[in-house]
Amino acid sequence: MPALWIGHITVTDEEAYGRYAALAGPAIAKHGGAFIARGGRFVQLEGKARPRNVVARFASVEAAEACYHSPEYQEALAHAKGAAERELLVVETTE
Repeated sequence: MPALWIGHITVTDEEAYGRYAALAGPAIAKHGGAFIARGGRFVQLEGKARPRNVVARFASVEAAEACYHSPEYQEALAHAKGAAERELLVVETTE
């Protein structure tokens, strides 16, 4: 079943987070992920709002997890640590 990688982000260091984004996009693509939302307008109906929301589609939960744990993504993630407050989850779709 396909899965969605969903991130809710508040960037606290634009420069460092920019380095993360430059590496994360290619790492996600390498593992079959495709962005379907990256920033953009949103409406927060419940919970804590984060100004940046990202959604990527993967072939499966396992593919998304493999991407997250890959050396390429971990290299990117090193730039995000301390540069943003984030929540990240993967959810299987019903398609």
